Amino acid sequence: MAGMPGSDRSGNDKYTLEDASADSMLKLIIFGPPSAGKGTQAQRLSKEYGLPQVSTGDLLREAVAKKTPLGVKIKSYLDTGRLGPDDLIVQLIKERVSKPDCAKGYLLDGFPRTMGQATELDKMTDIDLVLNIVVDHESLVERAVGRRICMKCNSVYNVTSNPPKKAGVCDKCGSELIQRDDDKEATVRNRLKVYQEQTAPLIEHFRKKGNIVDIDGSKGIEGVYSQMTAAIEKVRK
Repeated sequence: MAGMPGSDRSGNDKYTLEDASADSMLKLIIFGPPSAGKGTQAQRLSKEYGLPQVSTGDLLREAVAKKTPLGVKIKSYLDTGRLGPDDLIVQLIKERVSKPDCAKGYLLDGFPRTMGQATELDKMTDIDLVLNIVVDHESLVERAVGRRICMKCNSVYNVTSNPPKKAGVCDKCGSELIQRDDDKEATVRNRLKVYQEQTAPLIEHFRKKGNIVDIDGSKGIEGVYSQMTAAIEKVRK
């Protein structure tokens, strides 16, 4: 896991973590269109492999909730399904992965989303594996509209495929579940359009690197998870 062929962690343009052992690091990306289940799978993989889940969406929503200067700037982007500016997103990620809990690796959820972000990521580090969830877009619209989030503990549910035991209430902490503004149908369709135009080309970028595996997102939560863990175990050998 020391890096992909041709990697150079000592270069000045690499984002180094001095306390980390290169041989023990595992850096993953969960990739795919909005509402493809990245968040749900990232939570499970994070727990399974002891890797912090670095979610661009969570970082941005936290900034919005706290009404930080960054949050005020980004709110209009989130509410309309647009991607945030590359420099802003990259800075968020750099700050997050510099924290001690990321010294042995991390799982990127929702980053990169543009070629500009991917280029900056290449400068920062080498990714071991990209898990690319492939799902029909109309199915994604249905999935997103049914998604509910716990604002207290960030648990993710779906009213159809993964409902809470009690409607509108989080199983884990008992807090109210909400539908985010960016999970409403009009916003989701716009996000899918943006994905197709700006993000889909990243798939080819990672294919050229040889570190991407396609995951059949139609197989359900358990089926998707088993595909992902199988791919990760191959990389770890």
